[in-house]
Amino acid sequence: MLATRRLRLRDFRDDDVDGLYALVSDDRLTRTLAFDSLDREQAAGMLRTAVDLAAARPRVEYYLAVTLREGDDVPIGFVRLGLADVRAGKLGYLIAAEHWGHGYATEAAAAMLDLAFGPLGLHRVSAAIGPDNAASIAVAERLGLVLEGRMRENVFTNGGWRDSLLYSVLAPEWTRPHAGSANTTTLSR
Repeated sequence: MLATRRLRLRDFRDDDVDGLYALVSDDRLTRTLAFDSLDREQAAGMLRTAVDLAAARPRVEYYLAVTLREGDDVPIGFVRLGLADVRAGKLGYLIAAEHWGHGYATEAAAAMLDLAFGPLGLHRVSAAIGPDNAASIAVAERLGLVLEGRMRENVFTNGGWRDSLLYSVLAPEWTRPHAGSANTTTLSR
């Protein structure tokens, strides 16, 4: 588990199906993701995959529920760090619409970058973001990720092909440049 000043990032559990379903069935959230809104059965399958990946050794993905430290432990979002075998990772994040505007995505993504460049020893982390997702672009830039370029029509979602902007940050560049740099990320098993 990772903890920041306001958040807990923990592995998904079997009892998180309602919380995950609330997130992945919300069109406001999934319109900018690489998949369409999911029904409850698909959300349950996604949860099963996340639980299984958390148990895999070696671990190839950290797909973590984002919860409020001062809350009921129900996921308000998720953050993902997919690992490649070349000391690189792919970052993704999603926060429920009712929690937008509080900096939770920045805080959760910063914790994952701390994990990536600290204990995991990665060299590079990238994020592919839809060009119309201004909020996610702002999070990436706040965290010091640099725009590398545009991938043309690389994602089929919501009935059509969509471009992605590719952002990245390298280990020597990671300095936690965001406004919440006083946040401390701790890792517990």
